[in-house]
Amino acid sequence: MDNLLTMQRAQPAPPCTVVIFGASGDLAKRKLIPALYNLVACGQGMMPAKSAVLGFARREMSLDEFRKSAHDWTARFSRLKVDEGCWATFADGLDYLSGLDHPDGFTKLKVKLEAIEKARGLPPNRVYYLAIPPEAIGESVERLAQAGLISPPDAPNFSSVVVEKPIGHDLPSALEINRVLVKHLDESQIFRIDHYLGKETVQNLLVLRFSNNIFERLWGSRNVDHVQITVAEAEGVGNRAAFYDCAGALRDMVQNHILQTLSLLTMEAPVSLDATAITDAKLNVLRTLRPITPEHARATTVRARYGAGIDADGKPVAGYMDEPGVPDNSRAETFVALKTYIDNWRWSGVPFFIRTGKRMKRRASSIYVQFKDVPQILFNRDSAVPANALTIRIQPDEGFSFDVMTKRPGLDLVLQPVRMNLSYKTAFGDGASPDGYERLLLDVMDGDHTLFPSAQFVEKSWEFVQEILDSWSDGARVPMAEYPAGSWGPNEADELIGTAGRVWHEP
Repeated sequence: MDNLLTMQRAQPAPPCTVVIFGASGDLAKRKLIPALYNLVACGQGMMPAKSAVLGFARREMSLDEFRKSAHDWTARFSRLKVDEGCWATFADGLDYLSGLDHPDGFTKLKVKLEAIEKARGLPPNRVYYLAIPPEAIGESVERLAQAGLISPPDAPNFSSVVVEKPIGHDLPSALEINRVLVKHLDESQIFRIDHYLGKETVQNLLVLRFSNNIFERLWGSRNVDHVQITVAEAEGVGNRAAFYDCAGALRDMVQNHILQTLSLLTMEAPVSLDATAITDAKLNVLRTLRPITPEHARATTVRARYGAGIDADGKPVAGYMDEPGVPDNSRAETFVALKTYIDNWRWSGVPFFIRTGKRMKRRASSIYVQFKDVPQILFNRDSAVPANALTIRIQPDEGFSFDVMTKRPGLDLVLQPVRMNLSYKTAFGDGASPDGYERLLLDVMDGDHTLFPSAQFVEKSWEFVQEILDSWSDGARVPMAEYPAGSWGPNEADELIGTAGRVWHEP
């Protein structure tokens, strides 16, 4: 391509050892091990040379068992087909240690790391990926520090700790986790990961907005009528009922994924592409996000859970309360819809509608930006002309489209909406986009915080969500609605957007 603009890393990431806490768990199986393999796979070559991966968990398992399981996980979940030659190279640096919950577990971890580094000629650069429940984060960091496994921030070799979302269960627990983290680590050593920010289309929000003058000039209350963000999941809770029932859709999706996306979509241009500048620009959005107070909660929020219905394949499925592992007294919601505003100069008066849920009609995540109607003159005098709209598809068909009006060919003057469409798969080929975890893991090794939420962002997002949680706490102010599995959500969500004179866009 003649006009290809490339911005590369200044230098390769240094070699290191990645320690996966909870290596026998679901996240390691489905995401982390496949992502790390993809970084070393033939044709990729992005993983720093000689690097090692050490699984650290409670479960007793031999090294051969772990390597075989890791191979099976990768063959099932990797976006790349497993090449046995490449796998042999990856597996050579793959090790396992049990005893995460033992009193001497972290002492053994230190001995194991030193042995791996000596055998492979590695410097003591270490990434500790805490793929464990939020309530176990504080203790794990404390024990890392007690075992002497965290280097000072100015040391020649780095120690980085990766913390998975959700960071906390509410605002007080998030504050406590951040307190423990900064007690033992410098902020530069902490990576609060949200894999949504590694998605190609989410990252492209910055490029779309700030390298295309046409959109930036339209971006704001002068031209935008309203914005919708939809994150729909077709599956139910599956085998995650124990976790999900303690979280619910608001904590699981809105507090992190959706508020991150909203801030990237609406922030002012950062002064540079430096991580601090981007973080500050995103944080300013949350500072101006209108709180949803108890007196306004019923008019601006909907919570619901799915009932019996059909899945995306047309098969009958049970309702949430009949799922295995869901307690009879559950208060968790599987669907949330919100209406909110960003009270700053650019977005004043523009409503933002958010919805997310499980067991919806299909898996789809998108941003829908509807522009204001044209004046009621000329073509809009006698019949309504559909408004222009920009749709950014985050998954599964990554890309974006722009709806405009045009004249249908012929002798009569007939207007017809047309869609200008970009599909990443069509434009760049299937499999061209790395998985979000691949990109983010490489950024951790490289020490790049650009795509990682700061402590302030996490706390500010929890402040917004906490008010909603408090408003829902008595169960009466915003009653729990129900929607059939396989639908787009409850009628109450349609009423929420309908009272504002809008309708949901089907992603």
